[in-house]
Amino acid sequence: MNSKKIRNEITGDEYVYIKHPSGLDILVWEMDGFSTTEALFGTKYGSINTRFRQKGEKEFTVVPEGIAHFLEHKLFENEDCDVFDLYAKTGASANAYTSFDKTCYLFSCSENYKESLKILLSFVQSPYFTQETVLKEQGIIGQEIKMCNDNPNWRVFYDLLKCLYHNHPVKIDIAGTVESIAQIDADLLYKCYNTFYNLNNMVLVVAGNVKADEVIQIADRRLKKAQDVQLEVTFPDEPDTVVKKESVTKMTVGLPIFNIGYKSTPLSGYEGLKAEMESCIAVSVIADPSSVLYKSLMEDGLINTSFSTEVFTGPGYFTIIFGGESRNPREVLRRINEEIDRLRIEGISSELFENIRRSTYGAAIRELNNTEAVANLMINSYFDSVSPFDSIQVLKQMTFEDVQKCLMDRFDPDKAAVSIIEA
Repeated sequence: MNSKKIRNEITGDEYVYIKHPSGLDILVWEMDGFSTTEALFGTKYGSINTRFRQKGEKEFTVVPEGIAHFLEHKLFENEDCDVFDLYAKTGASANAYTSFDKTCYLFSCSENYKESLKILLSFVQSPYFTQETVLKEQGIIGQEIKMCNDNPNWRVFYDLLKCLYHNHPVKIDIAGTVESIAQIDADLLYKCYNTFYNLNNMVLVVAGNVKADEVIQIADRRLKKAQDVQLEVTFPDEPDTVVKKESVTKMTVGLPIFNIGYKSTPLSGYEGLKAEMESCIAVSVIADPSSVLYKSLMEDGLINTSFSTEVFTGPGYFTIIFGGESRNPREVLRRINEEIDRLRIEGISSELFENIRRSTYGAAIRELNNTEAVANLMINSYFDSVSPFDSIQVLKQMTFEDVQKCLMDRFDPDKAAVSIIEA
């Protein structure tokens, strides 16, 4: 078993990395003095992974949209009982989620973390699917899909992605459609499970009131050695252009809801993290509550406190998003583009840049004092192929010129679209 301590020289924080003989990577962040523990057991398998093959397979397997989310739901049921009943006995709060690029099973507790960790490692490695239980779940998730489709904030986001992306499966709802999940059967679930829930494609992260040696002892007893299937996933080619500039959907809303997105070139690894964080600073310079644009939009009644920004990135996609409520979303888009043009010509405020960079840096440091934030930082960084400490390093080294260049490169009005939900 290989293990090593990885230390952040800036903050003095450190975690233990273990390459377990089973094939699983384990990350343990011992946080002395903390009373809570947070653990996540995750696989690099999300809604975008609809096309894959293992070593030795000539053809790619193509699966129905929404199957990763469906599989997440089904793993909580085993042949004997519901997993939540087991966690109830340890006092842990348990959950799971499927995103575009990962699926994670987690628990949080203030005591009995070892017993809860045993449950986590056991049930995720013990799939139990029958055609009868699959049919039952199709009805449950079908209702969930219909409820989400009736949610204006959900619809406005996916409508934007459909405006921006021609082929990339990021435009597909994580839960799929009622029609797509009807194609799922027990055999397909086992195929996906045996491919993506291979320990060589997974990670366990634990943070808080824990000891690495204790985590390793539990892993030794609970993990089943896995043969690396050398998984290969592919995505269709995605043009730089947008599909269309605008989408309008009628729903019951008080004020129109909008998402404005700027499609940009995706990167991976450290360069991807750097681009994401530069974009976060740039979008704050443009539309932070202290910015000229934000103040003018508020004064003119074009936005309210629901206004927000996001840098949305992952394998093969990169979009900068402005969203909120407005009586005139098209005017908001025009004003944002106008402000981007102005900042490109005149340059961004060095004082505002430095204030936002320092504030973001301080927030990143403070997050290291929260067990949930630390655990999520570890698992997100792992699947992004960076260190949990890289974001602090990027912010420390980021320059005014980096953000100005990001503004020039990643905020192209020709690659922008607006999604609107109106009454």
